Amino acid sequence: MRLSQAIPAGLLAVSLTACGGRAADSTLIRESFDSGDTYSRTVPGAPAQACEAARRTLLSQGYAIARSDTAAVEGNKNFQPRDDEHEQLVLRISCAPRGDQALVFVSAVQDRYALKKSPTSASVGVGALGSVSLPFGSNDDSLVKVASSTVQDAQFYRRFFDRLQQYLPVVPATPPPAPVEPTPAAPPAATPAPVPEPGPAPGRAPAADTPVPAH
Repeated sequence: MRLSQAIPAGLLAVSLTACGGRAADSTLIRESFDSGDTYSRTVPGAPAQACEAARRTLLSQGYAIARSDTAAVEGNKNFQPRDDEHEQLVLRISCAPRGDQALVFVSAVQDRYALKKSPTSASVGVGALGSVSLPFGSNDDSLVKVASSTVQDAQFYRRFFDRLQQYLPVVPATPPPAPVEPTPAAPPAATPAPVPEPGPAPGRAPAADTPVPAH
């Protein structure tokens, strides 16, 4: 029996997948569209007010505004962690209506640059031999992008939205409705006082019964 016949088909497929460039471990497979709100928040107010608050948030943290309108804001900030490295953080904010509120989306991209030295050569004339290129050690330094990634730190976005809340317009609180006072019940109808019967007229004695004489 051959060895290939003894290997189950499933194990053979796994071996081919592993040899095909780690398909099971690729970034696209690890990416999941979950229901979290890391990159978005619903805030009170119109989309134009939310984007204006986002613009002020970036300005308060030293970002240079590259774009700003009623629907989107983009800003960037530069960092120099080491002499031969450079980093740039770019934030893109989009504002969309959601009923009588605004839905704010934000995404941050971190670009990294490194200083690359390119040695150059200089030409020296040597008479009849013409020109000869000799490396004199002069360098042409340039920044080259070496990495670019989307920031996925949930705390970073939480701090951004917390700061954004400070620049949103203050919505006046709706006063509670006044309590309705109960209507007082009508008092019961008064019973009329009894009318006294008329008595004998004053100054006259009541007439006595006069006997009739017999004949």
